[in-house]
Amino acid sequence: MSARPLARRCFMSSAFACALVAAVCLTPRPAGAQTVTIKVATLVPTNSSWFVVLKEVADRWAKLSNGKVKVILYGGGTKGDDPEVVQAMRLGELQGGVLTSTGVAEIEKSVYALSIPMAYDSYEEVYAVLEKMRPRLEAAIESNGFVVLNWVDAGWLHFFTKKPVATPDDLKKLKLFQWAGDAKSLELWKAAGFNPRPAPSTELLTGLQTNLFEACSLSPQIAVIGRYYDKAPYMTDLNWALLLGATVITKDTWAKVPADVKPELLKAMREAGAKLQADIRQSAEKDVQAMKGAGVKVVPVDAKAKSLWREAVEAAYPRIRGDIVPADAFDEAMKFRDEYRKTASRK
Repeated sequence: MSARPLARRCFMSSAFACALVAAVCLTPRPAGAQTVTIKVATLVPTNSSWFVVLKEVADRWAKLSNGKVKVILYGGGTKGDDPEVVQAMRLGELQGGVLTSTGVAEIEKSVYALSIPMAYDSYEEVYAVLEKMRPRLEAAIESNGFVVLNWVDAGWLHFFTKKPVATPDDLKKLKLFQWAGDAKSLELWKAAGFNPRPAPSTELLTGLQTNLFEACSLSPQIAVIGRYYDKAPYMTDLNWALLLGATVITKDTWAKVPADVKPELLKAMREAGAKLQADIRQSAEKDVQAMKGAGVKVVPVDAKAKSLWREAVEAAYPRIRGDIVPADAFDEAMKFRDEYRKTASRK
């Protein structure tokens, strides 16, 4: 055999081998053979009972999936505020988030219908409306590229302040923390005569320490976990709104999770959400008592003061409807709330 055909044959064999190797390397491996890594961020402090529950469910996902799904948690706002977490998910830097309604609203603003100030009187009302609206909310969130794994809440928001606040006029005298990035809410507070100061929630504690803020809205458990009450030692005895939130994952990431384990993973996540809800409801009064023991003064709101709050809030409803909460979602939520109240009153 001449040198030229031999060289050609060697070249072709080499080329075939390279092509074969390339084909093997580039052919997608079955989803079940890969480990899906899910980086999840949250504002929840790592030293809190919430984070312990999140860690437990992350471990359960690893076991239920036989190691095919790995969850890495970033707590305490180390990956930024909720809007930053959502942006990071969109960019592929994170795959999931445990978000407050402010974060969820970055994906779908209709969620604000569950947090309309003073529109709900109880947990039962909020969750009855959520159950009715959940299909449309989750469908809208999915159409925007995310999947809801569970719904959670952090309890009722109260005003925590440096000076006693019993009426709207009391609050108007103070510098009020406002989540940054929500220009319409900022305008609404200003139009009502308040003094909002926008900033990321990760700067709240520092702002209270430096007097950049003199008031903020927190649930008792968040106030205890973050020790915000040290710098804002007055709590207004008024349920402003339920701080609702959700655990979400990007739709692309959820699609990579093996189909055979998805039902069990979803079940584990929803069980964790139910556990958190129960813990928060049970701990609310204990948290208030703990803060009282640390010197916090609970400012009573009598019937007259409450009516002033309600008048101020309801005067803002026409702007909240449309500017903050999409009009159709606002109307639907109030319709379901009223239906629930009628049913509950017959029992």
